[in-house]
Amino acid sequence: MSKLLSDIPLSVLDLAVINASGSPANSFYRSLSLARKAESLGFKRFWMAEHHNMDSIASSATSILLGYIAGGTSTIRVGSGGIMLPNHAPLMVAEQFGTLESLYPGRIDLGLGRAPGTDQLTARALRRDEQSAYRFPQNVQELQRYFSVENRGSKVRAIPGEGLDIPIWILGSSTDSARMASMMGLPYAFASHFAPRQLHEAKSIYRSGFKPSSQLNHPYFMPCINVIAAETDREAEILATSAQKLFMGIITGERFPLQPPEEDFVMDPMAKAAMEQMTRYSFVGGPDTINRELTKFINETGADELMIVSHIYDTHARERSYEIVRELQKVNVR
Repeated sequence: MSKLLSDIPLSVLDLAVINASGSPANSFYRSLSLARKAESLGFKRFWMAEHHNMDSIASSATSILLGYIAGGTSTIRVGSGGIMLPNHAPLMVAEQFGTLESLYPGRIDLGLGRAPGTDQLTARALRRDEQSAYRFPQNVQELQRYFSVENRGSKVRAIPGEGLDIPIWILGSSTDSARMASMMGLPYAFASHFAPRQLHEAKSIYRSGFKPSSQLNHPYFMPCINVIAAETDREAEILATSAQKLFMGIITGERFPLQPPEEDFVMDPMAKAAMEQMTRYSFVGGPDTINRELTKFINETGADELMIVSHIYDTHARERSYEIVRELQKVNVR
């Protein structure tokens, strides 16, 4: 049976994007405003991603920022999408998220990624150990051990953290992460919002190879996509030029804060082709277009949940975009 938009939960990914007219502090206020809006609309999760050394993104101290978001909301789940585990000692991650779960019980998710969340030069400054990425599976297991009740007798313990129920997710953009998530029996979030190429292959590998674990009995797959919704297709297309400039900066290496939208924005053809490949799963339009395209995507991927990121310059327009998606979800009920 085909799925409707109303058949699955919706969640939000935020990067505390810095506007050209703003500052990191302003981006934090915008993130909290969006989290409160998402909570009032009934979104399931609000995740933030770890990135470093980027003019446009302020979510570098991710666990600190999650505390700010959780403290300013009351029911929505708050988590990392993700913590780049090779940048951190597993014990410190366990303590940080143990602290968050102790402060906001039943609301914290821990999504883990293997990428550095930055360029290689900055990665070396963060990690100090260039081999840490290769130990990602072992580090996830170490983290699980710190959260377990069985670790009580160990000489190294995570306090707070030990014995707490903090769901661990594997994040990825490749078949390697899919295999790892399936073998460990963990929920899997796929970064199709910027790395779409292996989405369907990774999904199939994850589902077919899934081994139940103490955390999860059945595979749970959540792809992340770009969505810019507005009252009309044309209005959404104009709003989307801000995101296009952001991705163009990534492609060309000329990164800058999020720029205002332009009605007549023109891109270099070759750069445009690269950007369109990178952002293949971007859904831009008015309500009818968004409903049609999201429903198609959900049925093509068999998504159990959908995570949405919306790089929109204006705060009201960004919150309205999420509002439109939720309105569509409420209308399209069996």
